[in-house]
Amino acid sequence: MGSLFPYLAPIMIVLLILGSAIRILPEYQRGVVFFLGRFQGVKGPGLIIVIPGIQQMTRVDLRVITLDVPSQDLISKDNVTVRVNAVLYFRVVDPERAIIRVEDFGSATSQLSQTTLRSVLGKHDLDEMLSERDKLNEDIQEIIDTQTEEWGIKVSNVEIKHVDLNESMIRAIARQAEAERERRAKVIHAEGELQASHKLLEAAKVMSENSGAMKLRYLQTLADMSTGNTSTVVFPLPIDMIGSLVKDQKS
Repeated sequence: MGSLFPYLAPIMIVLLILGSAIRILPEYQRGVVFFLGRFQGVKGPGLIIVIPGIQQMTRVDLRVITLDVPSQDLISKDNVTVRVNAVLYFRVVDPERAIIRVEDFGSATSQLSQTTLRSVLGKHDLDEMLSERDKLNEDIQEIIDTQTEEWGIKVSNVEIKHVDLNESMIRAIARQAEAERERRAKVIHAEGELQASHKLLEAAKVMSENSGAMKLRYLQTLADMSTGNTSTVVFPLPIDMIGSLVKDQKS
């Protein structure tokens, strides 16, 4: 047994080295391997061998990453101060460039998304931020995706989550909305009065051309006045008599 001990130590060392050299990468990961500091290749998924001390490997996740863009204070084109936040979806499509061309692609993408969010939204009015959010999302996504392409990053989507206003601005918008509702109500009322006047004018024209229509309207008016609880006493007179009285007064 003592004669075998000198051989056991080297064997154990070799086994430890082999154990530390074996790496297993899942399907959604890749390993960027460097040989003595120089890029050697991208390996995985599955079982790979990395020689300790000679080769180094950096794992890269290829799944879609959800990045919350912190709230940003900005001034819109119409000089309104707002606070905006968003969410960004991106993934690594080129592990080599994601590791070699940028120190920390996650942090770099986050910083770029913050500056782009302020830059793009600052060129638009508050109404556009609230009503044209889909278009703004596409503009921000296109700008970020173009700049991160050099890093091997693909930005698939950007969504503006909240556009927050201060209390004074909320009250001003509420007053503006109330004034707009009052304006629309007055316009609708005026249009109704105009249409009613046209109809009355047409009715007067018809009754002036047709004496029978005038008599029917007279009788309908008497019927309306006689219904209900009223103390008014109505003495009906023929239309012809009223017409003759009017003529006598004119003569």
